[in-house]
Amino acid sequence: MEKLIFDDSEIVKVALQQEISRSPESRYDHRLHGLLFLCHGMSTYEVGNLLGHSPRTIQYWFHRFQEEGLMGLLDAEGRGRHSSLNPRQQKQLEADLRKPPTALGYPQGQWDGVLLSHHLGQKFGSRVGVRQCQRLFHQMGFRRRKPRGVISGANPEDQAAYKKTLSVDGKR
Repeated sequence: MEKLIFDDSEIVKVALQQEISRSPESRYDHRLHGLLFLCHGMSTYEVGNLLGHSPRTIQYWFHRFQEEGLMGLLDAEGRGRHSSLNPRQQKQLEADLRKPPTALGYPQGQWDGVLLSHHLGQKFGSRVGVRQCQRLFHQMGFRRRKPRGVISGANPEDQAAYKKTLSVDGKR
């Protein structure tokens, strides 16, 4: 039988990995397959390369299976570090984020990870890194809006002439 080859295997691989990560059931099945490969004598490095994970992740699956059985392979609440904010503080933070930073006494006009990190330290005494603050924005449903630069004293007609997209009436 001939070897089967995808037209663009990298794109197919990414699409399949995204599909696996979409549901708890498929992640569970994915972990089962990883352990099955270990049972067949593959190393954690081989299984990790095959499934797109680090060898350390494969070790975690193995040890969780050894300690908890099949239940250890299920997605469980509480894995990972707990939030440093309680639910009341999270609601208060969400209300703060709905206001412009200037309303809370900050000179900056828009929220970003650095400002949020500073705000959490000032208001709640929490030390939260900038990257985690960016994740908090995402978890709370906020999207980053980058301010557009405006050239001081620019002519609006000249700016409209250089726009790349057409306006509603079909003019540039």
